[in-house]
Amino acid sequence: MNKTVLITGATSGMGKETALLLAEHGYSVYAGVRRSSQELMDEAEKRGVKLNTVALDVQDTASIQQAVQHVMAKEGKIDVLVNNAGFGLVATLEEGTDEEIFQQFDVNVFGLIKMTREVLPHMRHAQSGVVINISSFLGKMGLPLLSHYNASKYAVEGITDSLRFEVAPFGIRVHSVLAGLFGTNFVKKGLVANSKTTSADSPYKDLVSHFVPIVAKAINEGPDPLPIAQAVKNIIENEASDIAVKVGQESELFVPLRKSMDDKAFEEKVKETFGL
Repeated sequence: MNKTVLITGATSGMGKETALLLAEHGYSVYAGVRRSSQELMDEAEKRGVKLNTVALDVQDTASIQQAVQHVMAKEGKIDVLVNNAGFGLVATLEEGTDEEIFQQFDVNVFGLIKMTREVLPHMRHAQSGVVINISSFLGKMGLPLLSHYNASKYAVEGITDSLRFEVAPFGIRVHSVLAGLFGTNFVKKGLVANSKTTSADSPYKDLVSHFVPIVAKAINEGPDPLPIAQAVKNIIENEASDIAVKVGQESELFVPLRKSMDDKAFEEKVKETFGL
């Protein structure tokens, strides 16, 4: 029996690659899209795979409910939920605005909670299901100018770890993918910069001029996000998958180090690596 997969934020980057890979392997994929899905559908046609799209904005509770109802009406089940939608706010803690703070958490955290909340009753009724949260190595460590994003991904990790206990009795598995920096449209489409932080008048301008190019270069010149999609596929198909799957150079380096070193030593390693 083909598994039905619902993926949020599937129009580009990791979500797009995951939707296409799973569709190529016979999954019934519903790719959640906020706006145009043309790029995604063009790529699906190019690869010769069938893909379904569904209007889905994780900041809109009604949109979430309608998307889940649509998939259930078409398929009668949702076997896998991939919470991929997200963005990163580049801002110092001092300069981030209320609107920016709330939006960061509305998309990365509250949207994930609401999306999962809507799908869980169907999985619980079926006594099976897999929830995969696309997280980040920055859910396990901090970096400057990304404190809001860091906090959102720390929250995702906390949600993932707590939810696992709640739904295990119903045969539902919960995992996270700790992504490193990959070559996606994240800098263009997934990063939002605070205007004060990036202005020449910011008291943090020296830090910004040093650190932002490092992150931008790592993403713009990073590897293809296919390993993220492959990790998602492996989690679905392997019940013994790790709880938190490390994917990418930064994740594979820093996550184990974070566990093996004390706090001060680890912070010194981060400073040394990024020239802070």
